[in-house]
Amino acid sequence: MDFFKNFLASCLGTFVALGLISIFFFMGIASIATAVNFEKLDHKQIGDSSVLELDLNTTILDRSPAFNPFENFSDFGSDVAGMDKILGSIDKAKKDDQIKGIIIHSGNINSGWVQAREIRNALKAFKSSNKFIYAHSDYMSQKGYYISSIADSIFMNPVGMIELKGLSSEVLYYEDFQNQYGVKMEVVRHGKYKSAVEPFLQDHMSEENRLQIQNLLDDVWETLRDEVAESRKMSAQTLDALTDDLIVNNAEEALAQGIIDGLLYKEDFENKIKAALNADPKEKLNTLDYNKMNVRIQEYNKDIKDRIAIIYAQGPILYTEGNENIIGKEALNKAFQEVVENENIKAAVLRIDSPGGDALTSEIILQASRALGGVKPFVVSMGNVAASGGYYIACLADKIYADPMTITGSIGVLAAFPNIRGMTHKIGINAEQVTTHENAMGYSVFEPLSRGFEKSTQSAIEKIYYTFKSRVAEGRSIDMNTVEDIAQGRVWSGKDALEVGLIDALGGLNEAIAAAAELAQLETYNIADYPKYKDDLESMILDAFTEAKTKLTQHPLEKFASEFIELSQLEGIQTRIPYSIKME
Repeated sequence: MDFFKNFLASCLGTFVALGLISIFFFMGIASIATAVNFEKLDHKQIGDSSVLELDLNTTILDRSPAFNPFENFSDFGSDVAGMDKILGSIDKAKKDDQIKGIIIHSGNINSGWVQAREIRNALKAFKSSNKFIYAHSDYMSQKGYYISSIADSIFMNPVGMIELKGLSSEVLYYEDFQNQYGVKMEVVRHGKYKSAVEPFLQDHMSEENRLQIQNLLDDVWETLRDEVAESRKMSAQTLDALTDDLIVNNAEEALAQGIIDGLLYKEDFENKIKAALNADPKEKLNTLDYNKMNVRIQEYNKDIKDRIAIIYAQGPILYTEGNENIIGKEALNKAFQEVVENENIKAAVLRIDSPGGDALTSEIILQASRALGGVKPFVVSMGNVAASGGYYIACLADKIYADPMTITGSIGVLAAFPNIRGMTHKIGINAEQVTTHENAMGYSVFEPLSRGFEKSTQSAIEKIYYTFKSRVAEGRSIDMNTVEDIAQGRVWSGKDALEVGLIDALGGLNEAIAAAAELAQLETYNIADYPKYKDDLESMILDAFTEAKTKLTQHPLEKFASEFIELSQLEGIQTRIPYSIKME
């Protein structure tokens, strides 16, 4: 018997060892390959009559992700592009005389509307160089078309499909689901909130919530519609009419309605680019992607000591260390500390893309940002979402910038606790408690909230809500009554946020950086990215697992389940948007 135990143990140990060796082998090979690749890119000369080819048919984040071999060597890995490299490559192409134009492929872009608009604005600025921009796609989503519409000419595959349908947002409601399956969310909230966590409390959308989402969609649509109409030299009314009736859904109809300029297969499109370059049709087109341009938002100049720090805050806010996809207290606090202590850093820009999260962590990060007050200029740039806790950590900045399409506000506090009593009773499980005091049990997933626990939580929520409002009043220099009028959990577009005083100006990351430079009285400077994350084995495995989880929850039913589970797993009192607002 011992022989077999030892034999099995040896086999298991061998397999584990081989597995680890394989992992580290591939990591080593990948790292070497990457290093060699970067070595080649650094010394690559841009040829005459070159073209920057922007393939935006990928996932786009604010910050370029760190290299992760576990994603690269798995089917769950995904191509992710950073806004820093995309915007940097466009700016460099604008200034480089050897770059004669830009080709855009954006038909199936996976990004937020704010990121799409920042790319489009960078391309618009590129046009001042009198270089061409051509766009081509086989299929074109609405977001992809929005970016492509800035091009001098748009071409599609003759049998391609195009999307022009307007914007919509879908909110899932769980009341009937909870009643049927015995899984209930016990909600504690501020009494005046009209729409906070209503998906757990009813089976339909309240009029107040419908109104605020409608206003948000209308503001975003107005912005993108007017910009497309201007670029395509058509009226906004014409574009609305085409959208209302879904007239444009294929490439031929798009051409007939003036939405695009021509029907070309890929090979014919390349020949058109060669003709624009006066190049030999038989020669290979000399193109570079944004990685080969090997740039960031602004190229680093070693002769310049002054820097502006960009602190990236991306993802939900959690009481944890934090990583590229999660805003954690340790990482952000350390970033603020390093920025304050580094004499070469003259100003900071906090770039936020977050629906909020843990209330305590939001307060901790806000207090860390106070260290910049009066010491170095502090500017906030809001991305796709900077709401609830995402707004909390922004409100003390010297200046706040947001895009017209940004989702912000949602100044409110809530708490939700899962209760599975109904389900456990159905399957024959009963929980009994023994305590020394009336409220000693606190919260149990098997019982409804006790009156004492609910009262205690309500009191804490009221306190945090008051604190949240006081931070906004302090940062925005307005009285508490005014804050209350724009708070109560209401969501605002960036456009409306400017009108009610939640932000200072409309603009993207580049505008925020320029404002920070002006406040710091800098004419020349380098950019430094923060936080600095460790490329340790644990972090890489966790990031790969997160990516795999995302891939596995793409089906509508799995998406429904994952969203319910995600919200039900929120711990403690939250400054967070209580549901996802996705505009498609």
